[in-house]
Amino acid sequence: MNLEEFRKYAHQFVDWMADYYKNIETFPVKSQVKPREIFEQLPDGPPREGESMQRIFEDFQQIILPGMTHWQSPNFFAYFPANSSYPSVLAEMLTATLAAQCMIWETSPAAAELEEKVLNWLKTMTGLPQAWHGVIQDSASSATLVSLLTAREKYSAFQINKSGFAGFENLRIYCSTETHSSIEKAVKIAGFGAENLVKVATDVQLRLDPAALQEAVEKDLQHGKQPLAVVATLGTTGTTAIDPLKPIAEICQKYDLWLHVDAAFAGTALILPEFRWMIEGIEQVDTFVFNPHKWMFTNFDCTAYYVKDKDALLRTFSILPEYLKTASTGKVNDYRDWGIPLGRRFRALKLWFVIRNFGVQGIQETLRNHLQWARELEEWITAHPQFELLAPRTLNLVCFRYHPHGLDDEEQLNALNETLLHRLNASGKLFLTHTKIDGKYTLRMVTGQTYLKREHVQRAWKQIEQEATAIWQQK
Repeated sequence: MNLEEFRKYAHQFVDWMADYYKNIETFPVKSQVKPREIFEQLPDGPPREGESMQRIFEDFQQIILPGMTHWQSPNFFAYFPANSSYPSVLAEMLTATLAAQCMIWETSPAAAELEEKVLNWLKTMTGLPQAWHGVIQDSASSATLVSLLTAREKYSAFQINKSGFAGFENLRIYCSTETHSSIEKAVKIAGFGAENLVKVATDVQLRLDPAALQEAVEKDLQHGKQPLAVVATLGTTGTTAIDPLKPIAEICQKYDLWLHVDAAFAGTALILPEFRWMIEGIEQVDTFVFNPHKWMFTNFDCTAYYVKDKDALLRTFSILPEYLKTASTGKVNDYRDWGIPLGRRFRALKLWFVIRNFGVQGIQETLRNHLQWARELEEWITAHPQFELLAPRTLNLVCFRYHPHGLDDEEQLNALNETLLHRLNASGKLFLTHTKIDGKYTLRMVTGQTYLKREHVQRAWKQIEQEATAIWQQK
C-alpha cells in the first residue's frame, strides 16, 4: 500500500465508522455466531502474496463483524460498560497514526506531560487528594497488582525484590467476598499465595463488614500471620456495593495496613459532588484506581491510578539500564517506572479529547441521566407484581429477577430466570448478564452506555416483560 491508497482507504474507513455508529442498533447486540464459526471461515495459513485492502475490508465486514458483540450499542446493558465516544475514537486515530512508544519523557515529551496534566484534572474533577500522584495504567487489574507489589516492597524495606520472600512469609491480604477476581489474581502473581487472601464477610447490603475485617486481622495476628494490606471496593462487580471506606481506613490506620481502593467502575460517579460520600476517609488510602474506559466515555484501555507515596512506587519498579539513561532522567516523569510494562501507549490523548469535548458539565449531565433512568427502571420493577429487586441499587446497576405468582422453588426460579436471560440475549435486541445473590440467579442491567437514551431503557424493560410472560405461559 502506498500513501495515496492509504488516503483513499482511510477516508473509506471513516465513512464506514460514521455509518456504523449511525446504524449500530440494526446489529444484534450480542454476537449470534456459534463456537468456531469464525475460525472455520478463516484460511489455515497466511497469504503468500499481499492482498488488496478492498478484499481485506470485505472479509472484515462479512466474517469478522458478525462475530462481534456491539459494546457501543445503546441496547448494551451487560457487565459494566466499556464505553467509547466520538472524540475518543478520533483521538485513537491520531494516537495510532503517531505510533509513539511513550516509555520515557525523551521518547515523546508531550505524552508524558499531557498524562501528568490530565491526571491532575481528574483529581480535581473527582475530589481526590491534590497531593496524590497519578499515572495511566492499562487496566484496574494491573493497577491492583502494582499496588500490592508496592505494599509488599514498602513493608519489606524493598528486600523481597532483592532477595525473595525469605523472612517475609504469610503476608495477608484482605478483601470482601464480593471483591473482583482480579484481586485474587494479583495476590497470586505477586507471590503471596492464594491461601493468604482472606475474604471477609459482608453485611446485608453486600458491603465489606468492618467488624469482620477487624476480627480477621486480630485472628491472624494471634496465629503468627502478618497482616499487610486491605483492598476496599467502591462498586462491586455483582451489585455495585460500596464498601464503607472510613471505618475500613480507621482499621488500616490502627494496624498499619496498606489500603488500596478499587473503584474501577464506580469511581466515575465521583465527578458528581453528590457521590463524594463514597470517599469519606480517602486521606488514609495509599492507592486508588478507577477506569475512565468504563463509564467516562474513553475507550479501552485507560485506567487512572493514584498513589500517595510516589517514592515507594518508583523504588518498587525502577530499573535504569544504560540505554535508558538520558539528560532528563530525574527531572521529569518517566512513566515506564510507574508500572509493570516498559512500553507504553499514548493513552492520555483520548482522555484529554473526551474531557475537553464533553466538558465537566457534559460528563455530569450524561452520568445523571444514566442514574435517573436506573431509578426509573427500579421503580418499574418494584411496581410489577411478578418481578422483584434482589439487591439495593446504589448507582446505575439494577439487580432483579422474574418471580411469577405460585412459583417459590428456588431451583425452578433460577432455571426460569436463566432461560429468560438466554432468550433475551438470543433476540439480539438487548444484552444482559447475570450474577448470583444468596444463591439466587439474578439479572443485571446497567444503564451506562455513552449514547443511551431513556427510550432504550423503556424498550428493554418492555422486552423483558414480554419475554418473561411468554416463557411462563409456555410452562
